[in-house]
Amino acid sequence: MRDATWGILSLPNPPSEVGTWSFEEVRGRLVQVSGEGTLTLATQLVVDAQRTGELAAWVCVQSDFYPPDVATSGVDLDSLVVVRVQDARAAARAADRLVRSGGFGLVVVDLTADAEFPLAVQSRLVGLAQRHEAAVVCLTRASPEDPSLSPLVSLRVHGRRARVAAGVFRCVLEPLRDKRRGTSWTFQKDYGGPAGVR
Repeated sequence: MRDATWGILSLPNPPSEVGTWSFEEVRGRLVQVSGEGTLTLATQLVVDAQRTGELAAWVCVQSDFYPPDVATSGVDLDSLVVVRVQDARAAARAADRLVRSGGFGLVVVDLTADAEFPLAVQSRLVGLAQRHEAAVVCLTRASPEDPSLSPLVSLRVHGRRARVAAGVFRCVLEPLRDKRRGTSWTFQKDYGGPAGVR
């Protein structure tokens, strides 16, 4: 089951953090994020992109995207474009248009469990992301054993989440494929949960 957006309050990183998870790390890449905490981790990228002055867009297919939680996480909703579509093919078309415009530094595509993201579109998105130094981040429900969206995915990460204290959750991100840095790193960060789960 997909998580709600847990990134309400970002807490200090635990001392064992090794890797980084930032907009700069995903810029110019096609990225696949799956597992627990995906919405929190994607929200963190949106906040980071907005801090650098980049516009971000969120394309939703049957999403758990909840604007009040996202806003509390630090996202400027006034400068976040949210596109709701009916299926993965429409999401692919929307992502293509957004990245092709050159106006967005980050496009998050929140896909469903059985989403098919056409290879031709992925190929175009990779080229557009590199040309415009943008990031295309696809949120999927794949398990680590499932194949990735395609060989064109430059970074594929899987998230885990665990409660570490009352109202505090640790998201751990492990790379399954990273064409830039290899897979020897991990990232973890603690977040405060929404008021209803504290």
